[in-house]
Amino acid sequence: MKTKGRVFRWFKEFKALMEKQTGKNIWVLGSNKGGEYTANAFKDFCVQEGIKREFTVSYTPQQNGVEEINNRAIVGAARAMLHDQGLPLFLWA
Repeated sequence: MKTKGRVFRWFKEFKALMEKQTGKNIWVLGSNKGGEYTANAFKDFCVQEGIKREFTVSYTPQQNGVEEINNRAIVGAARAMLHDQGLPLFLWA
């Protein structure tokens, strides 16, 4: 995603794809309290679809245990690939 404003559209597409592939519904959505997740359109969509929303407390990334672990794994793999290819440090950000 290039901007946070695309989260709602992306989520609707993701939901449709996952439900079609698995035959199961999304019942709970966990997220932070970012504006992209608290917009009225997103809220209304979740109510309409019967999706319970759970928010973490602001500025407490430790509540995002699984997400933080996955993010660390992805970043570590990306850094390993950058190092393996000998790319300069300015590209690592």
